[in-house]
Amino acid sequence: MKKLPNILVFSTILIIAYSCSVKKDTFINRKFHALTTKYNVLFNGEQAFLKGLKEIEEKNQDNFWQRLQIEPITFDDKTIAVPTFKPGTGFEDTEEEENKPLTNFDKAEEKAVKAVQKHSMNINGYEKNKQIDDAYLLLGKARYYTQRFIPAIEAFNYIIANYPKASLIYDTKIWRAKANIRLENEKLALESLKLLIELDKNEKNLTDLQREQAHTAMAMAYEKTDTIQKVIEHLTKASQTFKNREQSARNMFILGQIYSELDRKDSARMVFQKLADHKKAPYKYKIRANIELAKNTANDSASVLVLSRLKKLIDNSDNRKYLNALYYQAGILELGRNKTENAVDYFNKSLQAKNNDDYQKTYAYEQLGNVAFDKQDYVLAGKYYDSVLSKTSKEFDQEKRIRRIKRKNKGLTTLRKYEETVKVNDSVLKIVAMSKEERTDFFEKYIEKIKKEDEERSQQMLNAQNFGSAFGGTSFIGSNAKKGKWYFYNTQNIAFGKAEFERIWGNRPLEDNWRLSEKNNKISSDTKDVSDASETKPNPRYELATYIDAIPSNPEVIEKLKEDRSEALYQLGLIYKEQFKNLELAAAKLERLKELKKDNQSELAISYHLYQIYTGLNDNEKANSYKEIVLSKYPDTNFAQIIREPNVKLTEEKKSDELQKKYKQIYIMYKLNKFEDAVAEIDKFSPTLQNSNLIPKLALLKALSIGKYQDKETYKKALEFVSLSYANTEEGKKAEEIIEQLKK
Repeated sequence: MKKLPNILVFSTILIIAYSCSVKKDTFINRKFHALTTKYNVLFNGEQAFLKGLKEIEEKNQDNFWQRLQIEPITFDDKTIAVPTFKPGTGFEDTEEEENKPLTNFDKAEEKAVKAVQKHSMNINGYEKNKQIDDAYLLLGKARYYTQRFIPAIEAFNYIIANYPKASLIYDTKIWRAKANIRLENEKLALESLKLLIELDKNEKNLTDLQREQAHTAMAMAYEKTDTIQKVIEHLTKASQTFKNREQSARNMFILGQIYSELDRKDSARMVFQKLADHKKAPYKYKIRANIELAKNTANDSASVLVLSRLKKLIDNSDNRKYLNALYYQAGILELGRNKTENAVDYFNKSLQAKNNDDYQKTYAYEQLGNVAFDKQDYVLAGKYYDSVLSKTSKEFDQEKRIRRIKRKNKGLTTLRKYEETVKVNDSVLKIVAMSKEERTDFFEKYIEKIKKEDEERSQQMLNAQNFGSAFGGTSFIGSNAKKGKWYFYNTQNIAFGKAEFERIWGNRPLEDNWRLSEKNNKISSDTKDVSDASETKPNPRYELATYIDAIPSNPEVIEKLKEDRSEALYQLGLIYKEQFKNLELAAAKLERLKELKKDNQSELAISYHLYQIYTGLNDNEKANSYKEIVLSKYPDTNFAQIIREPNVKLTEEKKSDELQKKYKQIYIMYKLNKFEDAVAEIDKFSPTLQNSNLIPKLALLKALSIGKYQDKETYKKALEFVSLSYANTEEGKKAEEIIEQLKK
């Protein structure tokens, strides 16, 4: 009896040892290796593979403003893995490769290889372990996600060649086709997928899930070949059964996006409506489908219903993470209904939404800029467009929309500079024109205002310190601790704590024995000295002399302010007239310039431009008055000739020799360093020219001359005028190049 347990143990060991053999085709061997493969090695590999897929899903950030990728993963075609061999490979490099951390897909591949190496029962050319084909499929899929497509295809081909009747043979063919698509072998992939669907269609061997995957892969292949109608066909078929909810919803969303791109709005609305109402669709696609439904809705009675639907989604607290897009699209609908104030409110709410991204913000800022532009508030519009460009990453910097905003904002940037010049110089010159008593009264009121603002700010800080004293102690910290939040994670708590510490201990240096009494006395004494010094030394912001002394009194400085203002007004008039076609603002700027600057040289150009502006505004009375000025005072000028004979081309060709001679004379002045004389001659000569190719040349020569004797900022402004006014000429491009060099 004592020997019986030993015999049983020994027999069990013999059975296990016998069943471990991969060379014996017995029931025990087959079952042992199949179970060990499935529930040990392959199980761990599949778990690692699923973790890798989850990582991809978490890292993937879909941009719903652009067409989504059919497969939600981005592969870099330039980094397809190619094995390289170096001298010593397998010796010095082995340790480095072993120390390299494995990804989840690497672990999955490792387990798949282990399953094949240790549990494959290939006896007489036939595989007896039914789990080995699963191991090869896992191996191929793991290689696919590590961007090793050729080795992945080798694994898939092995299954197809050696396990033609395996239950996963269809899945393997679909995965092989996807790998070929990634290698840009779309033709081969399409042939294999068509064969798969057509041959098995009558036999009905494919499951609904496999059909979805096959049609999805075909849509991927046709997308690569830009066969958009075939993409639509297969996305439609791939989204009919909804076995894979995530991918089917994605396919349907992309289908709606394609219809929208093709301007087939009715089809797009139908798809997005179906997706938004689909019970099996993931929630994020349903919300985005509602937003796309609003995008594709015309500005008619239907838009009211869609807007009502968006408002219900906005009021639902479960949709907080989508508020940025919901608010934005509600604003677009309100714009379409001419509810501009409501639209602006929604765009601002979109920008303030907590869950937001810079790309989404560019759209909201763009719409706010467009609204301001339409209201002729060009300065505000420029600020919004600046915000668009500041939020645009390099990834989207070359988008057509962004390039258009850049071009539009270029003119606005120049306009804002001139508007700022007029505003500042007006303020300074207004003060210069005041009497001594008026200046004193003006600045005393200003000082009282800033004193009041400073006192209110100080009171707010004091209130915050008192609040910190009351709640900044240990009980306050303890209450936070109970909530599981560390004290130093809360910036408000830190501010309160600092204020309380300084109230008790003063401003102490970081050193040993900082709490000694003599140090405290010294700190207090130093603090008192500083306090006394600050009391005796007045704040210059509150001193009247600070502002009175800053008022320019030099006649040359004052004259320069006036000249800069006049130049800015003239340029603003031309920008509003030529670039923004805002004739009312152009007339206002030039009319004001006419009142400020009454010399003959300015009168000719101003009168001619005002004549053109009022003609465009159909104000015949004012147009005729300025026409009379040009014809009566300056009858021999080209401006007068254009007014008298608007349909007759100027005969500049006959005078080309004289003009070229004059240009050369001015250019010689420039070369002889007579820069101020050159600028003066250009100012006299330019008004006599019209439709001449010398105009941009003279403008650039003037800018270069200004750069030789005036400051950098003035030089830059002159170049910007040339760049903006003659952008399509060689001179304009040259001016732009010089501006870029000055910025460095």
